[in-house]
Amino acid sequence: MTAPPDPAFPALHARPAAGWVNDPNGLAHVDGRFHVFFQHNPAAPVHDAITWGHVSSADLVSWRAEPPALVPRPGGHDARGCWTGCLTVEDGVPTAVYSGVADTSGASHVLLARSGDGLATWVQDPRPAVGMPQDPTLSDVRDPFLFELDGHRYAVQGAGSPHGSPALLVYDADDLASWRELGRLLGPDDPVAGPLAPADIWECPNLVRLGDRWLLVLSLWRADGDRSPLAGVRWLVGDLLLEGGTPRFVPATGGVLDTGPCFYAPQLLAHDGRVLLWAWSWEHGRSDADVRRAGWAGALTFPRDLRLHGDRLVSRPAAELTGLRAARLDLTPGRPFRAAAYEVELAAGTRSELWLVHADGTSEPVARWETPAEPLQPPRLLVDGSMVEIFAGGPESCTTRGYPRPGSRWRLDVPGTVTAWTLALTPFHVPTRP
Repeated sequence: MTAPPDPAFPALHARPAAGWVNDPNGLAHVDGRFHVFFQHNPAAPVHDAITWGHVSSADLVSWRAEPPALVPRPGGHDARGCWTGCLTVEDGVPTAVYSGVADTSGASHVLLARSGDGLATWVQDPRPAVGMPQDPTLSDVRDPFLFELDGHRYAVQGAGSPHGSPALLVYDADDLASWRELGRLLGPDDPVAGPLAPADIWECPNLVRLGDRWLLVLSLWRADGDRSPLAGVRWLVGDLLLEGGTPRFVPATGGVLDTGPCFYAPQLLAHDGRVLLWAWSWEHGRSDADVRRAGWAGALTFPRDLRLHGDRLVSRPAAELTGLRAARLDLTPGRPFRAAAYEVELAAGTRSELWLVHADGTSEPVARWETPAEPLQPPRLLVDGSMVEIFAGGPESCTTRGYPRPGSRWRLDVPGTVTAWTLALTPFHVPTRP
């Protein structure tokens, strides 16, 4: 007898049906398709033996599962996992650039893998492009990301140590197979970055052009007693300078990218004049026992567009997501309703609360938010299974989770009326196997 579908599973988001998912990796647009790789343990819903999972899409709406890309190699520099990295195309060959982890020390090596058949299969290099840095105070270094400046290719890695100070290291990566350490792109003594992004380790750095400025996104790892060390994500906008042949980032302003309790490790893709973002949303408020029973943990957010509004970074759902709207949803504020996935357009200047009403009569709050009187973007709520993504009309998004059970209904408490849709893949968008 087949088990009933899990109502908490985010069926419209880009993740496999089972196993563990964390950081998005290797975002790319190749041969007319978007490719999203991600940290994945297909064997169990726990962080272990990390491979690179892979999905692709022509339209950012329907996603096709692809074969796993990178796998740990016994005895190699990635024996304990193929961790976060990026993807470039060199001489027509898609090349993954990633952190290989061999043991539990925190040390990592930058490794390369190449695909000669349209990102279907990969050959992983045995030799690292670079190892640990010269500075002995930096015990943790990871998450390479490539960028170009004045005709040269550089790379940045996040660094630091538990109960230490964070740093961003920069490398000459013109020779992709052999990097040269140049120093620091940014340190905690910077008067803008220091107060805005306090951490022991800066993780998952992403550096892209946005308009006529440079955007840097950092994830904060911070040792804090029994609390999770994952302490949110910050954005910084500023200038990228060359000083004596070494790039240096000078931030002018910054802020919080997402105010929710389960948003981390975003990666950016600059493509066709826009900057897209995916991030990892971990489980929040779900017991280990529930996760084991479900057989899956973690999800990637819906794709988001980033833009600058003056000196503020604004995050909004990718425009293509309106293609998920299947039918109008009869949603009356204050009354419970059933929908596996839905979207709501909200009015400006209102306060909203989202609740789950369970079959046993109990209710639990999922999120509360306010929409400004003069929003920077149309206020929207997108829900898919347990994934709740709120764009309240200000610059930040809010990513949280709410776990419906069999028989659960949602309730949205908001003054006035709202416009809502159910979300689903239409027949046109159902992916087909090649």
